[in-house]
Amino acid sequence: YTLANLWGSVVVSLLFWGFANEVTSVKEAEKYYPLFGLGANVALIFSGQYVRFVSEVRRNLPAGVDGWAHSLKYLMAAVGIGGAVIAALYRYMTKVVLNDPEVIAAAEGSETAAMKKKRKKNAAAKNGGGAQTKMGIGESAKYLASSAYIRNLAMLVIAYGMSINIVEVTWKSRLRAAFPDPNDYSQFMGNFSSATGTFTFMMMLAGRFIFQKFGWGAAAMVTPVVLGITGLVFFGLTLFGAQVAPVISALGTTPLMMAVLVGAAQNVASKGSKYALFDPCKEMAYIPLDDEQRLKGKAAVDVIGNPLGKSGGSFIQQVLIFSLGSLAASTPYLAAILGLITFMWILAARSLSVQFKEKQAANARENEMDAASLGEDSSSNSSSRDGSGPVSSPGAFRPQPTGQPAASA
Repeated sequence: YTLANLWGSVVVSLLFWGFANEVTSVKEAEKYYPLFGLGANVALIFSGQYVRFVSEVRRNLPAGVDGWAHSLKYLMAAVGIGGAVIAALYRYMTKVVLNDPEVIAAAEGSETAAMKKKRKKNAAAKNGGGAQTKMGIGESAKYLASSAYIRNLAMLVIAYGMSINIVEVTWKSRLRAAFPDPNDYSQFMGNFSSATGTFTFMMMLAGRFIFQKFGWGAAAMVTPVVLGITGLVFFGLTLFGAQVAPVISALGTTPLMMAVLVGAAQNVASKGSKYALFDPCKEMAYIPLDDEQRLKGKAAVDVIGNPLGKSGGSFIQQVLIFSLGSLAASTPYLAAILGLITFMWILAARSLSVQFKEKQAANARENEMDAASLGEDSSSNSSSRDGSGPVSSPGAFRPQPTGQPAASA
């Protein structure tokens, strides 16, 4: 179970986005990062229906057959096939696409930020240097303390992990009460996955427009605002369910089922905006950094930010439950803590937006200086060849036959 939970944080977040950052510039990322998730979320729609299909198969098995064992064969076969496809595609990308002469020529003609980082990395490797990418908890904490940019980035990750954990645990306690049968619970979660995939697909399409029209800062604000508002609505319904029971009964349902549905909508909206906007924003924030900052910053956030975000929300709930006696008694305090975390998240996103723009402007100035330097070198070489400038080395100038133009630089 622990390894399965690590799939999202290690394989998707660290390995995939790390590879994407290596080969993508900020300009390309604004256009393509929201689209990277489209395929994943189309798959999420179908995987949810696949889980629902497996649940229906299990429901119709004859007596005496181990239904869960039967389901696991179907589910793990799908996981194994998916893993093999991922490995094959990654090998194809690294062995074929990134070694394609046309791709290399295009990169040399217009060096992207990723290619520039690769060039610097190769130069450092030739000189025996290179950035340290593996850091322990102590080193990561020191690096976070020394960099406001990475500190704000870590705050985004920690705040999301804590917020979604605080809401999700309370929602799943209501969900288990509403669906005590494991088969019904599994079927509901299959539909929930499909709904998450569908909503995220729509958010991905809107994400391109948000990035291109409003920029990184506005896109980074969407997830905390959505999670904060929907989370507080869910906690409000949980706390004041008895007061609104007559209204809910008139709608033909119960306060418990209404809390489940509102919590499901909250999770769908939060995770959809997270996959479509938060993840691309987070990964784009690494791109303007230089090689050392990017690698050390990502290592620091992965070592401290991700675990603290995931376990911090659970720790808060455990302390409250131990102190107050139950999750229900802790709900008002959890709602207040959620509001505080969301507020800090928004402040960190606003600060990081300003720093991100400054990094982009600095990189643009550096690229202009590099281009100007290359232009001066090209002009110097051209002058040397056509005889209008000083000869830089013996044999650099060759008189051309009459009527035949000199070779261009």
